[in-house]
Amino acid sequence: MPHLPDVVLWSIPAFVLLTALELVSYRLHPDDRSEGYEAKDAATSIGMGLGSLLFDALWKIPIVAIYTALYELTPLRVPVLWWTLPLTLLAQDFFYYWSHRGHHVVRILWACHVVHHSSRKFNLTTALRQPWTSLTVWPFYVPMVLAGVHPAAVAFCSSANLVYQFWVHTERVGRLPRPFEYVLNTPSHHRVHHASQGGYLDRNFGGILIVWDRMFGSFVPEGERPVYGLTKNIHTYNPLRVATHEYAAIGRDVKAARSWRERFGRVFRGPGWQPDRPAGGRTTPAAVPERVA
Repeated sequence: MPHLPDVVLWSIPAFVLLTALELVSYRLHPDDRSEGYEAKDAATSIGMGLGSLLFDALWKIPIVAIYTALYELTPLRVPVLWWTLPLTLLAQDFFYYWSHRGHHVVRILWACHVVHHSSRKFNLTTALRQPWTSLTVWPFYVPMVLAGVHPAAVAFCSSANLVYQFWVHTERVGRLPRPFEYVLNTPSHHRVHHASQGGYLDRNFGGILIVWDRMFGSFVPEGERPVYGLTKNIHTYNPLRVATHEYAAIGRDVKAARSWRERFGRVFRGPGWQPDRPAGGRTTPAAVPERVA
């Protein structure tokens, strides 16, 4: 098995330092056009991040078992070399795009990802607001394992992708020079992704590269000032509720559903999906799904 560093662990000092610098920058140079920091919100984001480390360690057990079994079944092998790792990272970023997009358009997947969008602030602590149910992510990287990429290399590239995205969660960085904005995911692009306006919904899914969004029609440039959070915010700082509120909403909707078709739709259609109702029928669901950009 290749020995690759734990990118997230090695990056923690940088996370702390950059967050402290951003916080100090707001104290020294307040900006009415930015959301800035709020103590309870930042504490919730940090708590969600710490909790995700614990739960990800648990989910890693079955995921590693599945990936290892698939890796042993395929005759293909991609060696872990200095020149193959960038190509592997490129492939991982491609599949990350589809994973991210899928977690916005399938409600049961959205129930996992909604955690990351639940803050109405947008600062570096928002990057730490990670879900506790990330078991829904692994199927999107199965093609890489079947193509002969070692599971450890997949994990390394996923961690590198996650670390890259830390710095794009800020309002303190404006637009970068055009070549960077055209190719890379930047704070400007990611502010759009976290916004709740209708024109910004379900846009800019890229992790490291924004070119996937340009290729597959999901790119929108930053224009009007983003309003962060959900279209229906949850108004809680309780980490357990933040982690599970959409699963609870799905449960209520499924319980209130009138048919198996509606039950299927409540789980596997989009977060904003509503069933067709006969004329004069009630249209109010048990719970209205939250939605984000």
